[in-house]
Amino acid sequence: MKISNNWLKDFIKTELKTERIGEFLTDIGLEVEGIEKFESVKGSLEGIVVGKVLTCEKHPNADKLKKTTVDVGNGKILNIVCGAPNVEAGQTVPVAVVGTKIYDKTGNFFEIKEAKIRSEVSQGMICAEDELGLSDDHGGIMVLDETKYEVGKNFADYFELTNDEVLEIGLTPNRTDAMSHYGVARDLHAFLSTNQQKSTFEKVSSEALNSEGSHNFTLEVENAELCPRYIGAVIEEVKVAESPSWLKDRLKAIGLSPINNIVDITNYILHGYGQPLHAFDADKIADSKVKVGTVKKGTKFTTLDGVERTLNGSEVMIKDGKDHPLCIAGVFGGAQSGVSNETKTIFLESAYFNPGSGKKRG
Repeated sequence: MKISNNWLKDFIKTELKTERIGEFLTDIGLEVEGIEKFESVKGSLEGIVVGKVLTCEKHPNADKLKKTTVDVGNGKILNIVCGAPNVEAGQTVPVAVVGTKIYDKTGNFFEIKEAKIRSEVSQGMICAEDELGLSDDHGGIMVLDETKYEVGKNFADYFELTNDEVLEIGLTPNRTDAMSHYGVARDLHAFLSTNQQKSTFEKVSSEALNSEGSHNFTLEVENAELCPRYIGAVIEEVKVAESPSWLKDRLKAIGLSPINNIVDITNYILHGYGQPLHAFDADKIADSKVKVGTVKKGTKFTTLDGVERTLNGSEVMIKDGKDHPLCIAGVFGGAQSGVSNETKTIFLESAYFNPGSGKKRG
């Protein structure tokens, strides 16, 4: 299990360094097997400065290259050979100066060096977004808004970059209570308090869950033994989109790939608090009714991965008002009620399914 130190400190305030936290967690049975660094942008844009393209002309010895002179501040004018088709004089651009390390997606890097390219001196590189790790766009160099970017400034100053340390914990099966950042923080705080170490623990408040408004959704649990607790919330006027950077960075730090704001927030709650959530497209739930129970043996059900499955009749299922299966409870969502880019209203599920019911699933 991966635990982000930045995320952990949302719940516990302490001056302890990550290595010391790791030692204490190991002492209380949450064995830390390693600590690794995380950067939201590999290299943290170190060595990248804002530059101004002063001149741009055709390379004398190569049809697809251009010779440029670039002002990078402090009176420095660099000669840079550039192969991007969209480079022009007058542009404000990010520049990797000599000595900068440029990382690829695998974490490998090459270092910018002064070199001759087709007999012309090049003293840096004008960068595209993918070369900086900001996106996958390689349609040309980044062209910056000259009213927002100052020549000579560090490019990183314009971004909220995340640097983190991630603890790898070898969690044992009997410690599901610690299977989240909140759970780890709670245990750590208890240990520190007992040993007279200063820390402050941020308890979860239910006040943020208060809501106003009404809806016509109804819930029915057909077998309380299989599902002792089931609650849901209807959220309207939803816009499915890319998550904000802070949320994507939290997930990437612990090895998850961001999908969209709806999926990402369910993963955030799961790994933050240990509570699984599942989001349905509310407009695809027949009769605006959610039922928890079983379906007939042999019922066909297509899961989110597009695979049609044959149910054996013992699985705990989430169903709609017409008994159509929507989800294998706590296991796999259904394609028919899944959230898409067109989703406007979601039904958000939070439940406790009897762990023993999982043994009955085929």
